[in-house]
This record gives sequence, C-alpha cells and structure tokens, in this order.
Amino acid sequence: MPSMSSFALALLFVVLTAGQVGNLLWKKARKTRQLLPPGPRPLPFLGNLLDIEAHAPWISYAEWGAMYGCDLVYSRVLGQEIFVINSEKVAKDLLEKRAYNYSDRPYFDHVIDRFGLSFSSVFLPYGDLWRMHRRLFQQSFRNYASLHYRPMQLRKARQLLLQLLSTPESYADHFQTYAAAIVMSAVCGYEVTSCTDPLVMMAKQTVDLTVGATAPRKVAILNAFPFLFRLPLWLPGANVKHDAFRCRRSTQNMLETAYRIVQEKMHLRTVGPCMVSDSLRRFKNRDATGKFEAAIKDTSATAFCAGSETTSATLLVFLLAMVLHPRVQERAQLEIDSIVGTNRLPDFSDRPSLPYIDAIVRETLRWHPVAPLGVPHATTSADVYEGYCIPKGATVIANAWAMSRNEHKYPNPSEFKPERFLTAEGKLNHDTVSFAYGFGRRICVGRYMADASLWSAIVSLLAEFRFTKAQDTCGKDIKIEPQWTSGSTSHPLPFPCHIVARSPDMTSEKLAQLSRQSTLHRGGWYKEHPPASFVGPF
Repeated sequence: MPSMSSFALALLFVVLTAGQVGNLLWKKARKTRQLLPPGPRPLPFLGNLLDIEAHAPWISYAEWGAMYGCDLVYSRVLGQEIFVINSEKVAKDLLEKRAYNYSDRPYFDHVIDRFGLSFSSVFLPYGDLWRMHRRLFQQSFRNYASLHYRPMQLRKARQLLLQLLSTPESYADHFQTYAAAIVMSAVCGYEVTSCTDPLVMMAKQTVDLTVGATAPRKVAILNAFPFLFRLPLWLPGANVKHDAFRCRRSTQNMLETAYRIVQEKMHLRTVGPCMVSDSLRRFKNRDATGKFEAAIKDTSATAFCAGSETTSATLLVFLLAMVLHPRVQERAQLEIDSIVGTNRLPDFSDRPSLPYIDAIVRETLRWHPVAPLGVPHATTSADVYEGYCIPKGATVIANAWAMSRNEHKYPNPSEFKPERFLTAEGKLNHDTVSFAYGFGRRICVGRYMADASLWSAIVSLLAEFRFTKAQDTCGKDIKIEPQWTSGSTSHPLPFPCHIVARSPDMTSEKLAQLSRQSTLHRGGWYKEHPPASFVGPF
C-alpha cells in the first residue's frame, strides 16, 4: 500500500506539473499570437492560401493592409509564416536599418535545387558565398563603373529603333532583344545581332522557365509538398517534374555558354572589357580552389536572367502607358525637340536638360512595378517591431505594388502622371522610386545599369516614334484591356497598337545615317565622366 500510495502521488505530481507546463505554453503561444501583426484568420494547415489572389498576390496583400489599417500584415501559408510590408517607411526600418537581420532568403532549397536555380545570386542565403557574388557584381555595376557601358547602351538603343521601324508588330521581341543584348555585352562581351540569335533564344527560354518556377504560390505549394516532384508524369499536375527538368537543363546551358564565350574570346585576344573577362583577369593567379571561377559563372548567368527580364518588362509597361496617354507622349516629344532637335538622336549629355523624360522613367517604374513583391527576405533572428513579434526564419515580403499605390505620396495612383516627379519649377524632385529596385543589402546591384538602359531606350523611342491605339477595319480605335502576366514578375501581354515613325519619310537607311551622325560624346560629357577601369584590386 505505501508503495502504491507513493506511485499515485508521484503520478499526480507529474500530471499536475505537465498540466502547469502545458498551461504556460498555451498562454505563451496565445501571447505570441496576440503580438503578431494583424491579418486574415488562417484555416488549419492551408493557412491563408485560399485568401490570396493567385495571379496577383500583391493586390491581396495591399487590400489586407487597407482592411486592417496596418502597414505590416501577417499571414500563414502551408505552415510558412509570412510578414508583408506595405509601406516604404516600414521597409526601410526593417530591411535597411536592421539589414543585419533581414538579408537572408527563405529556406526553399529543395525547390530551388530541383529547378537548377541554386547558382543564382538572387536566391543565395546571406553569407560568405553571397558576399563573394555581390563583390563581383559591384566591381562592374557600381554607380561609377556602369558609366563605361553607356556608349554601348546608346548603340543598342539605336539598333532597337531600326528593328522597330522594320517590324513594329514584333515590339515585344525587340524589347527583349534590346535588354538581352545589353546584358550579354556587359557580362561577356557578346554582340547580339537579331531576335533569333541563339543566345538570346536560350536566355528567353531560361527566363520564362525561371519566372514560372519562382511564382510565390507555386514555391509555397512545392515547398509544402515536395513529393510532387516524384509523381509519375502521366498523373494530372505532374508536369512540375518535367518543368523542373527543363529549367535545370536550360540554366546549366546558360552557365556554361556565357563562360565558354569569354574564354574563347580571351584566347583569341578579341574580348573587350566585360564583367567575366575582367573578373577572370583579377583572379587569374589567386584562385587555387576554383571557387572564384564557379562564382564568376554563377554571377554571369544570374545577370543574364535577372537583367534582361526586368528591363524588357518595364519597356512593355512604358509602351502601354504611351498608347493610353497621348498627352504625356506629346509633352515628352516637345521637350526632346526643343533640346535635341531633329538632326540627331539624344544621348546622355542631354539627360540633365530633359527632366520630363526622367519623370516618365520614374512614373513607369511606379505605375506598375514589374517585380511587385521583389524577392522575399527572411529573418536570421527573432525581432520585435512596434510591439509586433517577427520570429526567426519568417518570410518578409516588401510589397512594391502597395508602395506604388500610396495615395498620400501619389494622389490618384492609378493615373499615369509623370508630373508628380517634378517640382513647381519643372525640376526633378528627390523621389527616385527606389522601392522598385528592392531594399537593404539585397537591393538590385544592377540598378544603375538598368536605369541607363531604360532611359536610353525611352528617350530614343520617343524621339523617333509615335505610339497610338490600333484601329479596326472601320477606322475606330480598338479598346485596350491590358492583360498581365503572373509569376515573380508581371508585365502586360502583347496588345494591339500602332507604332509609326514621327517623320513620314523615315526609312531604315535614313535612320541608320541619323544614328551614325549622332555623336556619343556631345558637350564633352564623357570627358567629364570618363569610363571606369574594371581591372584592379578586389
């Protein structure tokens, strides 16, 4: 009896202790839940998956921010905690001022690996390898170094004019070729000559597969259900296995091709300054392990994929804006004509005198950000912001779309109004729409290059072409109802429009002659801003 009594007492003690511990844990969990930012109530397991607009999740996130009156909202999708930032202030407070804690990437390694994207600097976790990639990019694409590429960017912009004059209906292909040509020239010294260039076609296929593979909803589902990669191909929905194989093969081809091109050119001594050749020279006698060589391959392929997609997508947004807003187009062309005239094409020496063109570039970035959610960040440690708990390993998304719709900063945000970036005196204000390029240590490293590529294309297009709505057989304007792509980037699908040279007698021969006559160093601009030298100490 005494032994049974002792056992009963011991058992009672264990039960009471367990109950007390359970009660404390429940209270702690409840307290933690109360400390989370507001957000929609999640369902068991699925979380808020069904609450999010599949093709435009950035709109759902923005609506939640308005619904709950908070610029930081919480959701859970298939077990992953997601914190969405809907304002620039919160984004800068967390992603820039506390960048040490918000520069990692969410852990989707098995998904990234399956699609062959583990090479990409964009998806690398925060650490030494990412820093190595970042330094390689900075050497070639930092603000001062990017000046070296400007003559090439103008040359490519003028090639774009010739292509558009010849086949204006293929404008989407021409934009993509222009963007790819600049990146390929800057990265590996490769000269693109046409839309059917094999390397351009390879880059297009890789970009299309990558954008589809990294769609937020798709990544969340595949991360939660990795067995989908092992399903037999004959099952409905099992095409993801085939997509992963195609993407992996395409990215591997990109990795090897760019590097091989530069090696062959270096052997023949025909390569000019470019990111790969300069990096190889820099590390020629310092790479005993091959890690820098691998990093050079990876960064070049990253530049191919990331740089060409966002630039061409933004040019499609620009074209849509011009067709829908003829008043803006007319004002821009009046400014160009008054400063540049009609006997030559604009160049970078004209840029300070063309503030309205810069305003159009900024408004294009704001009106419809082509990377509405950017690339998700992740926390390396738990944090507290304005009383809200953000746990370790949480996914943090900066919603550039919501920031572009800030009615206090951008009244009537759905309207395309470049004037919002000009002062009363007609000068540019200080708003550079930096949120379009990301935040903190993960901000787009090629933003200076991208800005120059956009400006050179937009000013050249406006100088030589007029963009209007297409007309039906009765001569009436065809109404445009834009359809947008979905995925990690978003841009308008091709739409009917009419693209015609401003000069009625313009021909390819005259346009080519005009390009030759247009000097690249007018006004001593390049003497005052000499191209940077890339080869030097690391």
